[in-house]
Amino acid sequence: MNIHEYQAKELLKKYGVAVLDGYVAWTPEEAEAAARKLPGPITVVKSQIHAGGRGAGHFADDPAGKGGVRLAKSPEEARATAEAMLGHTLITKQTGAAGRKVNRVYVEAGCDIARELYLSLLVDRATSRITIVASTEGGVEIEDVAARDDKKILRAAVDPASGVSPFHARVLADQLGLVGKQVGVFTRFVLALYEAFVALDAAVIEINPLVVTAAGEVVALDAKVNFDDNALYRHPKLEKLRDESEEDPKELEAAKHALNYVTLDGTIGCMVNGAGLAMATMDIIKLYGAAPANFLDVGGGATKERVTAAFKIILSDPNVEGILVNIFGGIMRCDVIAEGVVAAAREVSLGVPLVVRLEGTNVELGKEIMAKSGLPIISADNLADAARKVVKAVQEAA
Repeated sequence: MNIHEYQAKELLKKYGVAVLDGYVAWTPEEAEAAARKLPGPITVVKSQIHAGGRGAGHFADDPAGKGGVRLAKSPEEARATAEAMLGHTLITKQTGAAGRKVNRVYVEAGCDIARELYLSLLVDRATSRITIVASTEGGVEIEDVAARDDKKILRAAVDPASGVSPFHARVLADQLGLVGKQVGVFTRFVLALYEAFVALDAAVIEINPLVVTAAGEVVALDAKVNFDDNALYRHPKLEKLRDESEEDPKELEAAKHALNYVTLDGTIGCMVNGAGLAMATMDIIKLYGAAPANFLDVGGGATKERVTAAFKIILSDPNVEGILVNIFGGIMRCDVIAEGVVAAAREVSLGVPLVVRLEGTNVELGKEIMAKSGLPIISADNLADAARKVVKAVQEAA
């Protein structure tokens, strides 16, 4: 689960992470009032969306104009800037061409920036350790830095048994070129960030840029926090921070039915049981010349109702030109899948090719249910046959 920058900073501040003063604003009037409460003379007005690259982005109705992060030299200018952002669609590298509508802005105090660094904490799956990642190249996409020169990406893995220690931060501070009191300030910053990461069950905390001020302070100029969804049951207050307007409605609907669904950019909708089989199904679709429109794992104990819901979610994607159902019936029975597929296809008036490959428990009964349905369901014998048939059917339909 992602949250907005201002929410992330409010959380991190409670753990002692240094942030600038700021206020969220939903209207231009609130933005002006916020600017009057800040020391000035410069304030920064930031569009709040769940995407990076806001400053380098542009608004859909002003492609040649300024981005989603702007300086304001007076409260009146903060109001005008907020008015130019609120209710408008911001397009960045991470949003894609559709962009995101700006519903709120964050008005923050200005800062005398001497240096911009990069700092993040994440769980390294290869080592099963929380890892601190830092770079002297702050303020830009860290992926671009890694592509240009991976040596500029600094890493420090933390042993979970002992936890973070000041030496982790001091080593990084030296590599980042910090000197004097900056080392101690940076050390306190890292320790506070680690405490927040563990306490909040975060998946990623990214500070980009982390700035060193002219006075030698170390401050989070931006903050991105992503939580481990599997741990949210321990944090009911965090779930209240969720902004559903920033999330894919199909993924939200899938979550209501306990379905594992992720939207992709292809044209072949997939419904599979088991994450491994789902990945294999997506791979073989690519092998035969098409691309998957989604990842969807209905799980091992899906009911007819859940299968029907899954089918509807796939078909709600306008990019879907064909559907491949690939089920291996172990715990999941093939006849239950077949009943769900038939029920959903009838309810939504199926208008795209549908290929179904069933194998396992009650497979013959499942095939019989589909054969007697009267629907134009294409049966497949194996995974390769299924991928070949769905790609061919979509091409012929086009």
